[in-house]
Amino acid sequence: MNLITETLELFAKELRLEWRRRYALSGVLLYVVSTVFIVYIIVGEKIGPAIWAALFWIIVLFASVNAVAKSFVQENVQRQLYYYTLASPSAVILSKMLYNSLLLTFISALSFGAFSLIMDSPVKNYGLFSVIMVMGSIAFAITFTFISAISSKAAQSATLMAILSFPLVIPILMTLTRLTKISLRLMTDTEYYKDILILLSIDMILGALVFVLFPYLWRD
Repeated sequence: MNLITETLELFAKELRLEWRRRYALSGVLLYVVSTVFIVYIIVGEKIGPAIWAALFWIIVLFASVNAVAKSFVQENVQRQLYYYTLASPSAVILSKMLYNSLLLTFISALSFGAFSLIMDSPVKNYGLFSVIMVMGSIAFAITFTFISAISSKAAQSATLMAILSFPLVIPILMTLTRLTKISLRLMTDTEYYKDILILLSIDMILGALVFVLFPYLWRD
């Protein structure tokens, strides 16, 4: 099979496995909804746009970590060996990144929907905010998927994932928060497309690095 066929087959496998063990996805959904509800109970319906943006990305970030951390950690040695004989490492990592990007985009949309339903939405530019959510979800998916693959090789996988993720997530969060402020009209910048290009470049660079480096990790 070629790379595209292998990737699509493995992506479909990820969807089937997630549907069979829906408790994992249910846990993430429960985390998002309960966190938003707790925020509403504590701070009330009316909160400032800056606090709204901060809480939104905090919830999305931690939900992303919980959702993607299991990508490779849950795979036992026998299953990894089976994948090794069945498909190329490039197809394995591409399918994981594709699935996690879809999952995190759904989580981001769910978080925004919950925030908008329970509390007033301060977003002024919904088109820009939608682009931010999708690109941010892809960036988180690529980063956490590869870190999960590295962490799965170590004994203290959870600790290692937290340590390795921090320096990679910082530039993503800085760009996301700046664009979020623009979409909420907390700041004005008519050339915000440059920040979008920066975020797109981060996604492309991270994706290319993962695509190149993962085969060496996979053979270990």
